[in-house]
Amino acid sequence: MNRKRQSVLLKIIGLLTLGAQFTVPLCSLAADLETIAQRGQFIVAVKDNLRPLGFRDAKGNLQGLEIDIAERLAQELLGKSGSVVFKPVSNRDRLAVVMNGQVDVTIASVTATTSRSRIVSFSAPYYLDGTALITNISAIQGLTDLTNRTIAVLNDSSTIAILRYRLPQAKLIGVNSDIEAKALLESGKAIAFASDTSVLSGWVQEFPTYRLLPLRLSTEPLCVVLPKGVQYDELRRRIDQALDRWKAEGWLQQRAIYWGLL
Repeated sequence: MNRKRQSVLLKIIGLLTLGAQFTVPLCSLAADLETIAQRGQFIVAVKDNLRPLGFRDAKGNLQGLEIDIAERLAQELLGKSGSVVFKPVSNRDRLAVVMNGQVDVTIASVTATTSRSRIVSFSAPYYLDGTALITNISAIQGLTDLTNRTIAVLNDSSTIAILRYRLPQAKLIGVNSDIEAKALLESGKAIAFASDTSVLSGWVQEFPTYRLLPLRLSTEPLCVVLPKGVQYDELRRRIDQALDRWKAEGWLQQRAIYWGLL
């Protein structure tokens, strides 16, 4: 083989190798069920500031519905209590930490969507969340009372599209946080705040002068986030089996009621 042909062949091999590197799915970095069992720990990304799903109590201990689920899943998969390791995560990184193998799964108020399903897998739902409204005005009882009124909503959230569809006459004012929304409600610049039912349930627990309106504008399933790939099928199957059994036994409903979500 002459030098020219050898050079061309080496370049082709190099390109194929480079292409293979870029086509390896990120989720190949994550641990499968066998690896988790050998490790003896179940690493879970959770929220630590989202009452009542995942938050810290006065002593700094994690608690909430999703914390309960993570602890019981660890016992289910590994056969022993105290085998879960919690990794608090921001909303932005909830999927990424699963894909790059920093955690085994994420249980952090993640809604299963078609676009997300392209890069991660989801378990069966453990809670049906949705869009709701909260107010501190007793005269506000239903949707008809919100026509042409001002409603606070988080900027860039999916709630905006839902409100425009369900309440086209309402005036929306964007906020960057729940704290900003509360300030608008306290000042009378908005008469209601629209967000996830789970988030607003925690708000009512913390601020009893507010109440949830008895309606849901949408329904969205919260699911466990798992890595994508056939090597994780057994992990997903075991988690789905556990969730289905807990649902049938009533345990999931009991915990949701305990945390004020039902």
